[in-house]
Amino acid sequence: MNTPLFERLHREGLISDLSLQRIQHRSGSGLFSVHRELKTILYLGVLLLAGGLGILIYKNIDTIGHQIILAAIALLCAGCFVYCEQKKLPFSTAKVPSPNPYFDYILLLGCLTLLTFITYLQVQYNAFGEQYGLATFIPMVILFFCAYYFDQLGVLSMAIVNLAAWVGIAITPLNIFKANDFTDAEVIFAGLILGVVLNVMAWFSRHMAIKAHFSFTYANFGMHILFIACLAGMFHFGNFYLLWLLPLAGAVFYFYKRAFAERSFYFLLMLALYGYIGISYVVIRLLLLPELDEGFIYLVLLYFIGSGFGMVTFLNTMNKKLKTHDRL
Repeated sequence: MNTPLFERLHREGLISDLSLQRIQHRSGSGLFSVHRELKTILYLGVLLLAGGLGILIYKNIDTIGHQIILAAIALLCAGCFVYCEQKKLPFSTAKVPSPNPYFDYILLLGCLTLLTFITYLQVQYNAFGEQYGLATFIPMVILFFCAYYFDQLGVLSMAIVNLAAWVGIAITPLNIFKANDFTDAEVIFAGLILGVVLNVMAWFSRHMAIKAHFSFTYANFGMHILFIACLAGMFHFGNFYLLWLLPLAGAVFYFYKRAFAERSFYFLLMLALYGYIGISYVVIRLLLLPELDEGFIYLVLLYFIGSGFGMVTFLNTMNKKLKTHDRL
């Protein structure tokens, strides 16, 4: 807005003081970006479209026919990937921007319909038999390829989720899988290894400069899986819970160093929460549960009050330290 022009008109008496104030106020208020809101709406639209198609198919399965449904899903999936192949920018190990605002959403829709297609084949025609790992391994490989080929973080997240599902199914005996008993020790150790592997992939992406912006996504999934596996091991192996403090402490130390290296309060917050759960479990097991009288109940309450205050103080101190480190 050409504010000096209106000021000159005001000096010449052509506009009033109130009109000039309104113009200056309007000129001083910058544009409000709705970029994130629009992206969120578009992502929700893709998810609602995929979910709506699934509901439509489910309610009309007898009248439509399985072959027609599979053909429609396959055509939609193929159309999405053909469009993305035609519009994508040349591949690079660095970050590649989207060629247009709709590219990411069409790619996401294509990946979702691909998962729907493979799942439909397995459920309706038992295409993979009882090889449940194969039903997750194939889409996992495709999703990882698409994530790197088209440079899409959302698809990478889907691929990592499929990787976790494939690892859980591959190492879990079939009877445990059918009984949904995922407290088995093998699942816990698999989660521990998977968490380490994902963090290694994060390090590799960052230091080898191969899609370095994927590093946080790998580290984020790896961090949660690693911490959850350590806590699950602590709870599951009741007689050896103290030994699980070692991998938990190692994970806390690693992400503490990484939090300051990347100046990330998010990592600090997560390691504090997971570490607090582990320490609280040990404290209660060692000190507070041998005798469940009224005095020990008060000790439990005092512990949580005091430790909660300590957590707030720790996070506040670390946040200030992080900001100081950032300025350095």
